Amino acid sequence: MAQKGRLIVGISGASGVWLGLRALDACRDLGVESHLVMSKSAALTLAQEANLTPADVAARADVVHKVGDVGASIASGSFRTRGMIIAPCSVRTMSEIATGVTSSLLTRAADVVLKEGRRLVLMVRETPLHLGHLRTMTALAEMGAVIAPPMPAFYAKPQSIEEMVDQSVGRALDGFGLDWAPVKRWGEDLKAIRSEG
Repeated sequence: MAQKGRLIVGISGASGVWLGLRALDACRDLGVESHLVMSKSAALTLAQEANLTPADVAARADVVHKVGDVGASIASGSFRTRGMIIAPCSVRTMSEIATGVTSSLLTRAADVVLKEGRRLVLMVRETPLHLGHLRTMTALAEMGAVIAPPMPAFYAKPQSIEEMVDQSVGRALDGFGLDWAPVKRWGEDLKAIRSEG
């Protein structure tokens, strides 16, 4: 295992593919072994939002698992990891995890993380949310998942979309005990920002 452990990074087909890409970059920066699994629809989002191919994304990961390979290492609880982040997480992916009726390695790996009592962070990308979405999120929270929609931290005075993405990803990674440099922290880094403003 890598010095700082392993993290499963899932990318679904929801909008916000840069969240997953930067999560992979963060793992590399932090010396965490990344295990990537992408849904089939993520390839469409990659092309539309980032002009990238699945091969481009795979190059950012340490290990890549095919979404149809339900016999992969990350499908077993005996394979130790820090947990899993799904960034972005579609409502379909979220719903499969909540029901335990998993149809791919992406949702199977998330189910395993939950059953093993490890951290599962879902960066759900949907708005507005209807009652069914909210009930599904409640069920997942009761199971131990962390629902972490990417919300811009305006107090950090971001100068670009990239800074907003990095702040959201970094705050999600905090849940795994990972401290990524781009995150601006209230009461620490932000003292300087407030005094400049």
